[in-house]
Amino acid sequence: MWEGLTPVAATFLVLLTAFAVVLAVELPDKTLVATLVLTTRYRAWPVFVGVSVAFLVQCVIAVSFGSVLTLLPERVTTGVVAVMFGIGAFTLLREGFGADEDSEQDAARSGPAEVSFRRAALTSFGVLFAAEWGDASQLATAGLTAHYGHPFAVGVGAWLALVAVAGIAVLVGRKIRARVKPQLIQRIAGFLFAAFAAVALYQTIFS
Repeated sequence: MWEGLTPVAATFLVLLTAFAVVLAVELPDKTLVATLVLTTRYRAWPVFVGVSVAFLVQCVIAVSFGSVLTLLPERVTTGVVAVMFGIGAFTLLREGFGADEDSEQDAARSGPAEVSFRRAALTSFGVLFAAEWGDASQLATAGLTAHYGHPFAVGVGAWLALVAVAGIAVLVGRKIRARVKPQLIQRIAGFLFAAFAAVALYQTIFS
């Protein structure tokens, strides 16, 4: 893939692709909302540290799963990738065309709680670690790892995208949901996942 490119250039393109895909998936996702709500309850810095570490662990898990897929025959690998992207597309489109969920906006009207850094960070870690299980970004990270065979580049790109989303939630706060319609971005990301699934399915059948 990407014949003629140097290894460094190919790795950078894989990293950039993973960053763009995961960023598109996560901007309207529950990850942003959960981080936003945590920021209304605790100070921003421990929340950011906690969720960033949670993302790092989840990316390692997703990349490890994707790396295992690369050991399978190519036809089996593309089939699994198609299924993972198909599940992600279904999840995103179901949420994108579903009813708005505005209850998160009303959470925690009081200012950030005066709790210890450790407690706030651990709470944030636990919430986001649980929220990311089976999430579209985790499926995307595993699928991209299996597709490109560059686990480090995919993992770094996915983690940077997740950290960027957390940074947006922490810095912008609740205003983000008032100015951006999450359902629209979910629909775009869902159709993008569907296209990835279709390509992988085509490769499975006709390769």
